[in-house]
Amino acid sequence: MSALQQRITRISSRLRGAWSRRQNDAALKAMAQLVASRARPQKSQTPVVLFNASTRLSGLSLNAAFSLLTAWGLRLRGIPVIHFVCQQGMSRCVLGTNRDDVSQTPPCEQCIAHSRMEYFGADVRWFGYTRDEKLARIIQGMSLTELEQLVFNDLPLGKLVMPALRWELRRHHLVEDDATRFLYREFILSAWNVAVNFSKVLDEVKPQVVLVFNGQFFPEATARYLARQRGIRTVAHEVGLMPFTAFFTEGEATAYPIDIPDGCKLTQAQDEKLDAYLQKRFQGNFKMAGIQFWHGMRPLDPELLQKMAKFRWTVPVFTNVIFDTSQPHSNVIFPDMFTWLDEVLTLAKRHPQVLFIIRAHPDELRPGSAKQSRETVRDWVKSSGALDLPNIHYIDPLEYVSSYELIQRSKFTMVYNSSIGLEAAIMGAAVLSAGRSRYTAYPTVFFPPDRAAYQQKVEEMLFAEEIRVPIEFVRMSRLFLYYQLFKTGLPFSEYLQESSRPGLVKIKNFKVDQLLPDRSVSLGVIWRGLIENGSFYLENE
Repeated sequence: MSALQQRITRISSRLRGAWSRRQNDAALKAMAQLVASRARPQKSQTPVVLFNASTRLSGLSLNAAFSLLTAWGLRLRGIPVIHFVCQQGMSRCVLGTNRDDVSQTPPCEQCIAHSRMEYFGADVRWFGYTRDEKLARIIQGMSLTELEQLVFNDLPLGKLVMPALRWELRRHHLVEDDATRFLYREFILSAWNVAVNFSKVLDEVKPQVVLVFNGQFFPEATARYLARQRGIRTVAHEVGLMPFTAFFTEGEATAYPIDIPDGCKLTQAQDEKLDAYLQKRFQGNFKMAGIQFWHGMRPLDPELLQKMAKFRWTVPVFTNVIFDTSQPHSNVIFPDMFTWLDEVLTLAKRHPQVLFIIRAHPDELRPGSAKQSRETVRDWVKSSGALDLPNIHYIDPLEYVSSYELIQRSKFTMVYNSSIGLEAAIMGAAVLSAGRSRYTAYPTVFFPPDRAAYQQKVEEMLFAEEIRVPIEFVRMSRLFLYYQLFKTGLPFSEYLQESSRPGLVKIKNFKVDQLLPDRSVSLGVIWRGLIENGSFYLENE
């Protein structure tokens, strides 16, 4: 293709993208206008406050759509809904930060323009930014450690901000440099500004419940903390495992807490439904949050199989991405995933008869994604000297080999907190987990209570001639996964479809009455959970 043809192709692509955005925006605004014309908030009802500043900038993401559709459904049923919306209210925000140039300010103009369209006709409480100079002076010369311990006016700002900082910089272990300290300070100042303005809203409207996105990023984490201080119910939402599904909970949304009744069993139809999903999953044919992780899963290489044959046993070691391993609720045995990998290295030195295969998560270096990790397992392998040991083999994130075949050929499986641990348990494999995950709350895998118990358990498993896996592990793993997929994953596919812009969705053409909680399965569940204080589970699945 000539240079001229390439230029024409690029221009044509941009024009198609611009036309598509205009169409999507027009459909979104039209539905917002229609809802506004039909909504009749009842004065007898206590308001619900929604806040999701970390879901999107200039387009409609899945989580932004979940929040918006929920608001529309509540408003159509007469519930007063108040949107707490950023209007240049943070000097630096989670999605609007340039990690390569932290001095660059967020793209507030396009974000605000989209907010005006998204919340057309709604009750919006905009908040701007006022820099607290007293706080700025206090934190100016602080180190990262001092910033993390910062408590200001009884608000633990340092800890509330840390998960967002790690996510933004794609690192668990932060670098003590000017750029990192600057961004930490700006996030802290922005979190405090959110706190000041959100407190005013809470004290004014005294909502019955606060609904936030995720609950881990500092704007929403701060809002949730303040609501809970006042005894106000808080609910968080995240994307589910199935396409266009949402997960709502009063707990930690990113931990996906699930309550399974005692004695619950899957029916034959439910077993078959789960098996159909697993068949696609084991072939790598699935998406999460609209992302296709696998690009053609292939069997293990003959060279690796020959290498495995030279050892008495094989143990795969499955890592995870930084954000999933950096959340406070995950690190209960080890302070972080890399400390655990150091432990694996020590084990390899003590057990030369065992081949440890370190499998980096395929999303760690997602091609073409700004979410690529900057503290990677690939880098740890190089710096730790792991490959100097003949009994350590490394599989790169961009090597799309079958993890499931690896599990089948191994003595047992080691994980930190990734989904592969649950899938391995379903396959009947012995799984040793080093981090708390959504499934470790149930008898699904071996999950020791502390580091000493972990070290003892892994040694037992390495020396054992045979590892007996309780039959309950397989049954409960299947039950748990079914609940996460089909009981707690609320479908929104009747309202949403994929957009040509990666990571975004667009509104389908549907009748406004389909948003009424009594005419929508998912919005009916959300109504029951938010307004009636019930569960967020689908009853007939």
